[in-house]
Amino acid sequence: MSTAIGVDVGGTKTAAGLVDATGAVRERVIVPTPAADGPGAVLDAIAELAGRLRGPGVAGVGVGTGGVVDHANGVVVSATGAMPGWAGTPVAAELARRTGLPVAVDNDVNAHALGELAFGAARGLDSVLVVAVGTGVGGGVIDGGRLVRGAHHTAGEVGHVPVPGAEGLPCPCGRTGHLEAIASGPAMAARYGGGADLRTVAERAGAGDARAAAIIAEGGAAAGRAIGGLANVLDPQAVVVGGGVAEIGEAYWGPLRAAVRENTLPALAGLEIRPAALRNDAGIAGAAALMMNGGTA
Repeated sequence: MSTAIGVDVGGTKTAAGLVDATGAVRERVIVPTPAADGPGAVLDAIAELAGRLRGPGVAGVGVGTGGVVDHANGVVVSATGAMPGWAGTPVAAELARRTGLPVAVDNDVNAHALGELAFGAARGLDSVLVVAVGTGVGGGVIDGGRLVRGAHHTAGEVGHVPVPGAEGLPCPCGRTGHLEAIASGPAMAARYGGGADLRTVAERAGAGDARAAAIIAEGGAAAGRAIGGLANVLDPQAVVVGGGVAEIGEAYWGPLRAAVRENTLPALAGLEIRPAALRNDAGIAGAAALMMNGGTA
């Protein structure tokens, strides 16, 4: 495969890029996601972006989207209220009809995990836990060099692991006490209050605001506890952590790494926690990685 089109579909924006065999994003385009106009409008927008990027040698289109996705059939099983009507959409079939290209679809963090495996921090490994902490908390499990999706397409839903410290906190899934309720960017900003976003909270923590620093540390420690417990179950060669929250720096990473060490078995004392490599290109490059091996990744 020479190139593939990767598309990262979010509730507010859709980003697409032309990705080469090294994972480099050669061209990119971003448009607002017309989510309020329904699935048809979203599919039309994706197809239009693919048309702008299409050229000789393009193998197909990979799409990463939030929600639970049946990768084998290219259908969104469930989605949040940010994408009205998106659940049940046969994305692969509809985009293939619109573009005339092969299409592969998966959950966005599954796509990120495949991108890190193909191009990034997990390259060359067979067993990896990938965790992305941003607007939400997601994960991907690589075993035997392949992505584990599970019987109900929910393998890797790290954000919905119950963790100490999150008791009673509401999670976007409708339950309480999950990792996402304490460790995601919006969750930490909401706990700080005053209308501050995570960037502001991080800046204030860096300027000596003890409350802001404590909230970030608590979020990092919660993520570390969940990662430590999952590492005991999965025994990966490494854990890769990315997403916007991971960009905060040592104020987040220090508590995370400490909590991993405190919660893993002695045999995992040397477990490496790596920062993700793809960073801002994760969504696009990861989606394009879905098209590797003919879209069967």
